[in-house]
Amino acid sequence: MEFFNRAKVVRLKSHLGKYLVADDDEKTVRQSRNGSSKKARWMVEMVQGNPHLIHLRSCNDKYLSASEDAFLLGMTGKRVLQALPGSATDGLIEWEPIKEGYQVKLRTRGGKFLRANGATPPWRNSVTHDLPHRTATQDWVLWDVDVIDISVLDSESLQSYPSTLSSFSSFAEDDFTDYSNIRLSVSEIPSCPSISSDRSSCSSSRQNGMEFFDRAEAVRLQSHLGKYLLADEDEQTVRQSRNGSSHRARWTVELIAGKNNLIRLKSCYGLYLTATEQPFLLGMTGKKVLQALSTKNMDGSIEWEPIKEGFHVKLRTNEGKYLRANGATPPWRNSITHDVPNRTATLDWVMWGVEVVDITISATTESVSRCLSPVSSFNSVLDDYTTSPDTGSPNVVNYQSKRSMNTPMKKVL
Repeated sequence: MEFFNRAKVVRLKSHLGKYLVADDDEKTVRQSRNGSSKKARWMVEMVQGNPHLIHLRSCNDKYLSASEDAFLLGMTGKRVLQALPGSATDGLIEWEPIKEGYQVKLRTRGGKFLRANGATPPWRNSVTHDLPHRTATQDWVLWDVDVIDISVLDSESLQSYPSTLSSFSSFAEDDFTDYSNIRLSVSEIPSCPSISSDRSSCSSSRQNGMEFFDRAEAVRLQSHLGKYLLADEDEQTVRQSRNGSSHRARWTVELIAGKNNLIRLKSCYGLYLTATEQPFLLGMTGKKVLQALSTKNMDGSIEWEPIKEGFHVKLRTNEGKYLRANGATPPWRNSITHDVPNRTATLDWVMWGVEVVDITISATTESVSRCLSPVSSFNSVLDDYTTSPDTGSPNVVNYQSKRSMNTPMKKVL
């Protein structure tokens, strides 16, 4: 439930990198890559009397409902529709979120799960509720949760500031009194103040892509294929992997003094993401991206300029090329290069979702400033619970000051 406890509106992204959307017919639902559409937004409503259940309301003011209609005759999957609440449908519109790592499964009253189908039509882009009977379909019931609107009750001693994007990842955990009843609304909150002496405020002078990284200590980067940028164990190469929970998928963000629009990304091995001059394959335009130590001769090659593209970011080298996640057959599969997308079909290959997994915050005596960083595929959660084993709902903590004021605080998600 920590995915939804303070969320007003969310987006749900399937294992295929597509979003759950409500169709214009106000009845059916499906998957779509257009996550910016209002049809991909679902309002979260808590179920009275049962804190472990939620309702999800579409832009058509109808609820996500696990119907009893078979999707195809002879198949186990049943339809998921939009429906109005009523005595006959109350149980059908209730969903129980179950945490699975950085993702969530949504279970129906009948014990089945919201499932995003792939394969050929009519299954392609369809959404059903079913049980994953095969290992190959276990991921089909896992969803990433992007929180795009949260609301916080007014508190004179507490100010919360989202970034200019509407997706957020985390709250600070220190120097707070109990805020279990806090709610925050995007439309009611001003821009973000400075959060540490070495990180500037939400500066308009920066390239708009910098808002993804301004307050981030560490991030994960997710490609158009739903895979994460990973530092290989050989401490040299990088690649894509679906294992986003690995420490090798975490990249420390370093802001560059005097260069407000550039960043460096440091791997778990203390090496920097580097755009080399080595061709990935002879005769091809793409060049290798590696992990490397910082030297005076290569400072430019470890610097990346974030450029915002909707909910995603492009990372540009000093030569004007972009960090690119390749698909297709080996040796291209899962490889990373830097290149210019010359064809329309490869434009998405340089787009990356940014998941903030570590932030830094500083506190003052009269007010505490919280900065929430954006996520694109926000598989990130809003955490206000201890590190005890997950029991299905968070353990709310009463935070009391244990540090001197103006001491930077760091939280790892």
